[in-house]
Amino acid sequence: MVRNKLVFGTMTAAVVVLAVPAHAADARGVWQRAEGTSRVKIAPCGGALCGTVVWLRDTGGPGRVGQRVFFDMKPAGADTWEGAAFNPEDGRTYSGKMEVSGNALTTTGCALGGMICKSVSWSRVN
Repeated sequence: MVRNKLVFGTMTAAVVVLAVPAHAADARGVWQRAEGTSRVKIAPCGGALCGTVVWLRDTGGPGRVGQRVFFDMKPAGADTWEGAAFNPEDGRTYSGKMEVSGNALTTTGCALGGMICKSVSWSRVN
């Protein structure tokens, strides 16, 4: 009887775990570009995530502190978000994607239906 309850309890726990949908890793926080030229804070905005520039090493460039560069990022699979990315260098907005792996973030902006893409690596600051 005890064994049957134990087996039933284990099976129930396994079903509950398998029924929970996979969630994307937490992308919220401050991220620094691999070259150390900028930092972006990713935080909730509405029902999505957005990224705003919070620090720049060279303030003479096209970007500025307070500028939103990632918009409407929504979960698109385990550790992945999709939305839009603004590039201050050319003033254009592209389809965007973020992928988190531990304390590493890769952002990708694509044009022409994904035929031309550029990725940037970031590391978590906090």
